[in-house]
Amino acid sequence: MPSPLQINPDIDDSDRFDRFRLISWWDQKRLSAARVLVVGAGALGNEIIKNLALLGVGNVAIADMDRIENSNLSRSVLYRAEHSGQPKATVAAQAAAQIYPEIRAVAINANVVYDLGLGVYRWADVVLGGLDNREARLSINRACYKVNRPWIDGAIEVIQGQARVFAPPGPCYECTMSETDWKLLQMRRSCNLLSRSEMQTGKTPTTPTISSIIAGIQTQEALKLLHGMEAMAGRGLIFAGEVADCYGVEYQRKPDCMSHDPLDEVIGLDAGSDSITLAELLELARRHAGDDATLELAREVLWKFVCPSCGGEEEVFCSLGRVTADRARCPKCESVTRDVRTFHRIAGDATFLSRTPEQIGLPPFDILTARSATRAIGLELTADAPKVLGALWSDESELDWAE
Repeated sequence: MPSPLQINPDIDDSDRFDRFRLISWWDQKRLSAARVLVVGAGALGNEIIKNLALLGVGNVAIADMDRIENSNLSRSVLYRAEHSGQPKATVAAQAAAQIYPEIRAVAINANVVYDLGLGVYRWADVVLGGLDNREARLSINRACYKVNRPWIDGAIEVIQGQARVFAPPGPCYECTMSETDWKLLQMRRSCNLLSRSEMQTGKTPTTPTISSIIAGIQTQEALKLLHGMEAMAGRGLIFAGEVADCYGVEYQRKPDCMSHDPLDEVIGLDAGSDSITLAELLELARRHAGDDATLELAREVLWKFVCPSCGGEEEVFCSLGRVTADRARCPKCESVTRDVRTFHRIAGDATFLSRTPEQIGLPPFDILTARSATRAIGLELTADAPKVLGALWSDESELDWAE
């Protein structure tokens, strides 16, 4: 086994990455070409982004929908008081460029559950999560396993935390979810699966010290994946700060896990979410996957409300989770809660085939699945990529992290 260090007396102090090059397996060109998606720009995300910039990772997309509050300033290394009220993702991308001017860091100010198309996940070589809720983790997990991308989850509370690596086709986040996890997830939904307007996301007490530790582990595992090294896929590392101890856990894949549903292949289309109709996509689906193919969506779409009392209907067309239970009340009957009509699969008898993906509430740069009895082909709305990824977009083939 080669030594991890190369003894080189000719150290070039003008080279920002000279000390890294002393590591025998280090490949700075590989890191410069790497593409990383960071989901969440809070305490963990700040540390991850800072680490990626210091390591010289060349292409980083940062997704977060929140704005900076004063409470972030004690736990987030990239934010300052003058940033209060600004989008986290935007400020984090700017801060990364201050650390490493050659980085291409782009902010995606979006809700990761509803606004992030599958194409963004497919663009990345590895995904790092700095999240604080199960719904977002589950969404990322299903997206990554759909497009065959590894992701590294981090979780922190007070002075303890954990980092976990999930890589297809091994155990995933959903495989680790307990019955209690599912019950807590369902608490965010009303009986008709609409979001509860009164549901307040809990504030988790954390410290900057545990953020640094867990984010450091996450980034180090990403570094190994990007170098084609063995990472702790299907395993996690638990850090118990109160007793200054850590231990590893190994997860098992559940045979009936819904996240294990990969695409057989993905076809990039010269079309965007606003320039192709569902009818045209369905025609492409049948051409590539067979005459029995239907279009399958990555998220449940709320089609319309139907009042059981007056019979009134209201078309909505947006992701189901975006709509609160309050909106389900019939404006005419007032106290009557309307029924919801939803769909995640589109066949030839749908009445809205003349609409575009954008017009039914799908995000840009999404991937729709052409599903038949034998095949699952992804139809990627690739023409949306430049407006989503900006300077990060290139149609070059992705880094093969599995090699």
